[in-house]
Amino acid sequence: MALELEGTIRRKLDVQSGMSARGNWAKQEFVLEFPDGNFTSQACFTAWVQDKVAELAKYREGDSVKVSFNPKSR
Repeated sequence: MALELEGTIRRKLDVQSGMSARGNWAKQEFVLEFPDGNFTSQACFTAWVQDKVAELAKYREGDSVKVSFNPKSR
């Protein structure tokens, strides 16, 4: 089940990368500020895999974006 939020990138954290048994991996977290009724809220998202990290690199802090995500927990 995919959800979407529109908001502003408030912070991009450093890219993290490494090597696992499956090969190279990369991830980058970013904070999205979005309207929530009369107030604004913030949520932290993680862009996993090289493709998504490269896509996130196109945006700067302060840019408006639409984020599609799947809420999962392990």
